[in-house]
Amino acid sequence: MPTPLVPPFTRETAIAKVRMAEDGWNSRDPERVSKVYTEDSQWRNRAEFPHGRKEIVEFLTRKWARELDYRLIKELWAFEGNRIAVRFAYEWRDDSGHWFRSYGNENWEFDAEGLMQRRFASINDMPIKAEDRKFHWPLGRRPDDHPGLSELGL
Repeated sequence: MPTPLVPPFTRETAIAKVRMAEDGWNSRDPERVSKVYTEDSQWRNRAEFPHGRKEIVEFLTRKWARELDYRLIKELWAFEGNRIAVRFAYEWRDDSGHWFRSYGNENWEFDAEGLMQRRFASINDMPIKAEDRKFHWPLGRRPDDHPGLSELGL
């Protein structure tokens, strides 16, 4: 694991922190993702409220078992001190082959070591046709030359 970027954030470090989070989530590895949160991290994700790394791993394991072919793009919205706000979109399909694009916003708060201690997410799902998908890179990290949300008009 690279050394985490720590607050207070500059524009450059906030953008880097957002990309690191995107890369982690695109790995779809719950254990890896959980390591960037504090041991007692508090979340709100839709109607679930995971608390601590163990519950985060359980939540992400269920999420990625249900949301297949998951590809995510995050974009910095705002930052100040130890807080970052992002907007995001991700595409996924269910086990019957129906595609969705999920849109959302997250508010993050970090401790002095750069670990996320609070994460509040608001998310909406929109059914899409397979031919309307915009995220076509191979599973894993989004290539550096792939457009972001603003470039895609999302």
